[in-house]
Amino acid sequence: MSNIAIAIYGRAFNTSVNTFVEELFTFLAEKEIDIYLYDEFYTFLKAKISCPYNLKTFTSYADLPTHINFMLSLGGDGTMLSAVSIIKDTGIPIAGINFGRLGFLANIQKTEIKEALQKILNGEYTIQPRALLAVETEGHDLFGGENFALNDITVFRFDTSSMITINTTINGELLNSYWADGLIIATPTGSTAYSLSCGGPIIMPGSGNFVITPISPHNLNVRPIVVSSDMELCLEIESRTENFILSCDSRSETLPTSTRLTVKKAPFGINLIRLEKDAYFSTLREKLLWGIDVRNY
Repeated sequence: MSNIAIAIYGRAFNTSVNTFVEELFTFLAEKEIDIYLYDEFYTFLKAKISCPYNLKTFTSYADLPTHINFMLSLGGDGTMLSAVSIIKDTGIPIAGINFGRLGFLANIQKTEIKEALQKILNGEYTIQPRALLAVETEGHDLFGGENFALNDITVFRFDTSSMITINTTINGELLNSYWADGLIIATPTGSTAYSLSCGGPIIMPGSGNFVITPISPHNLNVRPIVVSSDMELCLEIESRTENFILSCDSRSETLPTSTRLTVKKAPFGINLIRLEKDAYFSTLREKLLWGIDVRNY
């Protein structure tokens, strides 16, 4: 019997990937892997495919046993972000099988499941630590305690009536008063996500930096700025309405403008499993077409 135990997290998906999920469970059964399946996902799977009925389930990170070797996320990059909130500060390594479109974080292709998992089981991989951001405010438990983000923490205007002013200090010193639709504070991981689409730079994982990127600023002089990950940001919002929206990766809350936010590096990180072929710059070129020039071909 195998002494390897894995957790599997996923969300609802379309029927086009059913055969790949069945292939995964067949492979794991052949290897006698001990499986812990996210409870809501298990309920969804039982109505869609033929899967083992003797699986153990979990509903949160508190249910995961300490001997879990790694977690598999089944879905796209959004599913990977949700899986991070399940892993929390357990340190469990995570790999993603891509059932979505981009697959920047979830970079195991669904046609390569057996080959990729065999390499992981053989120990043919590296662990890539990724920093997280955390957001806090006095007197309110943001996002039910899941107040951390792998990609970014963002404030938005509440409606379409007018832009907001985000008064921003860094380590107690005034950075800027942003007149904009919002403000993105992104990790190196998130620098290739929403921040990039708003004109922010690409930052290598492990560089020890975050990037602050305004969303549609009403000032031609305002540009994204790269800051140390040791910084502490304080945000105060002014708006004609009484509310603004705070997002933390895929989660969001509506808050009153009297809310003062503190954003800083989270006290824990996430461990991504990376196979030998998953080099960072090749991923940039493949997924984002970064640096592609027809003169090179």
